[in-house]
Amino acid sequence: MSQAKKLIIGAGPTGMLTAQGLAAEGDEVTIVSRSPRAMPAGIRHVALDVTDVAALTRLAEGVSTIFNCAMPRYDRWPQEFPPLAAAVLRAAEVSGADLVTLSNAYGYGQVAGPMTESLPMAPQTVKGRVRATMWEEALASRARVTEVRASDYLGRDALSLYTLMTLPGVISGQATHFQGDLDALHSWTYTLDVARTLMAASRFDGAWGRAWHAPSNDLSVRALSIRIADIAAAPRPILTRLSTDQWQALTAGDPITREVTEMAYLYDLPCVLDSRATQQALAVKATAIDEVIRDVLGMSEG
Repeated sequence: MSQAKKLIIGAGPTGMLTAQGLAAEGDEVTIVSRSPRAMPAGIRHVALDVTDVAALTRLAEGVSTIFNCAMPRYDRWPQEFPPLAAAVLRAAEVSGADLVTLSNAYGYGQVAGPMTESLPMAPQTVKGRVRATMWEEALASRARVTEVRASDYLGRDALSLYTLMTLPGVISGQATHFQGDLDALHSWTYTLDVARTLMAASRFDGAWGRAWHAPSNDLSVRALSIRIADIAAAPRPILTRLSTDQWQALTAGDPITREVTEMAYLYDLPCVLDSRATQQALAVKATAIDEVIRDVLGMSEG
């Protein structure tokens, strides 16, 4: 495979795993984030405010694919996400690079049954409208674009409502809680599977102008917690569901976790991503849940 220049926006877990995967394939990889940081061998880091369109466009010169894995602070989406996405889109248009964006299921709104990529954007929340608008603007641009949509993340260093709120208690054997229905089926997306889907979509000629769902494992919060406890050799989890009043009291002083409130429907009802199209066209499958959990626990090799 010939070497190509790839630009990754965002140095979180998904951005880093994508960069590492591309570098392992021999690509020339640059990753961009606001603050300087050390990088593994074979990956160049540039500290840059991505909304600096001129600087980002210069950096994108000669790049074949831009991967946008950036995400502003959760409570700053309406203010910070649109200009960030617009800058990345403009850099793709000017440079001629393909654009692969990491997104989620917020734009679909509340859906009865499994979510497929053919569903229209029908957001019911502020953050859902932000996501839907960014995708619609990408489709209307001159760039070749595609989008990979994931559910709640699992994996080493992955951040999600579950990993922040519930996981520590499950591992330590302490009583713990969750905001939503403990027995509703929910998709959990492994960060490494996200990276694999992003890379596969970037290589597939039929990827452009449409979205893909990252293959995920479907388990309830209770079933996931029990399996994690088993693998961690922890006691059987003691789980409770937070009431609305308890959740509001818990998040009253935290503007970031308070933003989860408008997305509560994702946890009150089944939330399942149908990824059959991705599996068939991109040949990416979900990693077995036990392997994902071992990575969450830091038990996997490497």
